[in-house]
Amino acid sequence: MNRPILITDCDEVLLHMVRHFSSWLEEDEDVLFRPEDGDMGTALKYRGSGEVVPKQEVWSYLGRFFEGEMSRQTLVPGAVEALGRIGETADIVILTNLPHKAHPWRVEQLAAHNIHHEVVCNSGGKGEPLKSIIERHGATHSVFVDDLAVHHASVATHSPDTYRLHMIAEPSLAAVTAPAEAAHARIDDWATATPWILERLEGRAP
Repeated sequence: MNRPILITDCDEVLLHMVRHFSSWLEEDEDVLFRPEDGDMGTALKYRGSGEVVPKQEVWSYLGRFFEGEMSRQTLVPGAVEALGRIGETADIVILTNLPHKAHPWRVEQLAAHNIHHEVVCNSGGKGEPLKSIIERHGATHSVFVDDLAVHHASVATHSPDTYRLHMIAEPSLAAVTAPAEAAHARIDDWATATPWILERLEGRAP
């Protein structure tokens, strides 16, 4: 019998990333990461001059962080327990926007935190790959969890029947980020999110 499915992001949902990326930038690259205004496009600044780091260079920093510094990342509180509970009812797939070469790094990283679920790497919007995952699993109900509004909009377009939960586990970032308009709800902790997710996976949502 086909089961429902939870498709979840990793960074700032299962694992903290922003705080560790920030520490690495400051320690090793002399770059400050200050997203207090909620604008990620201008959050990186050269410490010496205060000038905003160009977007192309931001992607370079992110690539180097994920290639060499993923071991810095720590678990979001309650994530493992929540996946254990949800996994009793549903299939779980981790849909992460990383280059395909990073797939084994992410699998190994998650396994070190006792998270053992299918990992799918992606670039761009998550709506189309999410739809493909749901179809491949033949899922009866689906829930999507992610920290970025752009992905909720993509999923709303390509899989409108999927329930969408906006979660930002990093408090400093959550405080300056508005709820995603295309999400059904915004919950930033797993203890509160788990019953919300299970209601929808089990078809008990009002």
